[in-house]
Amino acid sequence: MFYSKKIQTPLGEMLAIKTEKGLCMLEFLDGKSTEKQVKELESLGDILEKEDDFFEQLETELNDYFEGNLTQFTIPFDFIGTDFQKKVWNELIKIPFGETKSYKEQAIAVGDLLAIRAVANANGKNKIAILVPCHRVIGSDGSLTGYAGGKKRKQFLLELESKQLNLFYQK
Repeated sequence: MFYSKKIQTPLGEMLAIKTEKGLCMLEFLDGKSTEKQVKELESLGDILEKEDDFFEQLETELNDYFEGNLTQFTIPFDFIGTDFQKKVWNELIKIPFGETKSYKEQAIAVGDLLAIRAVANANGKNKIAILVPCHRVIGSDGSLTGYAGGKKRKQFLLELESKQLNLFYQK
């Protein structure tokens, strides 16, 4: 059984879906793969709309993040994917706020330099935007490579985090 709630953010409306264990999806409603990801979850169980403390906490943390008052989320996750995808997503969580990694660096972090394309593919299947920060992964040349929410959102998120870090270090 899954539970969902739509959440408004400065970058557009998002769909949050959780299990009893934690957040398993947070995607922009107009994202490239959102509909496909919802169908994947529906194949595993019903998705019911729900208002509860979990979603209230998620909304509060997202608001704090966008206002520049949060650099670390506390929402628990329930990753739904292959073992390799879960390994990649767990590495994404380790990328510090305001920093970026290349796909090559991420492949090395998961233990296989030759797995750059597989890592990029797993990043593309990340169902939890912002909190599992695939927006922090860029091309080796510093280019903003693909992002399911769109490159403008990726750029916005990276700039937001960079500004917050600069403010933090100026204090």
